[in-house]
Amino acid sequence: MAILTTDVLFMLSGGTANSVGNNSLGGIISSTEVSGSLNSFWDVVSGTESSVGDVEFRCLYVKNNHGSLTLYNAYVWISTNTPSTDTTVAIALGAAAINATEAAIADESAVPPAVSFSAPSSYATGLLIGDIPAGQYKAVWVRRTVSAGAAAYASDSVTISAQGDTEA
Repeated sequence: MAILTTDVLFMLSGGTANSVGNNSLGGIISSTEVSGSLNSFWDVVSGTESSVGDVEFRCLYVKNNHGSLTLYNAYVWISTNTPSTDTTVAIALGAAAINATEAAIADESAVPPAVSFSAPSSYATGLLIGDIPAGQYKAVWVRRTVSAGAAAYASDSVTISAQGDTEA
């Protein structure tokens, strides 16, 4: 059976038992999936942060959860960037190899080393992960930038997608 979209998971980082998006700063892959809510992955922007601006980082893992098939030529991209005009999201492939642990950063403001951020908006322009064998994963860093003087925005969101080729 082919790999289905439901076999490609986005997992938190920060240790096997981590279930808090704010603690997803690299390190061991968690057994918890990233939930659909932006505020479960990012903290709420404080008044001070929106006044002076803020840049924060999170690390997630793209995991091929299929039992036996490799996800070939996998790409990751931002299919829907934030609707707020005062925030942007960019992504970067982690420095660690496939199925390896991404180095953790000290706090959410620390820039992850050896990565380059961009905002690809389609599969065709996405970041090439490569082949992800069954049960394995690849780290992806996510950067959220809040502009100085940002207005409050109650329903900010972003959609990150991953896709690849599969055997029939």
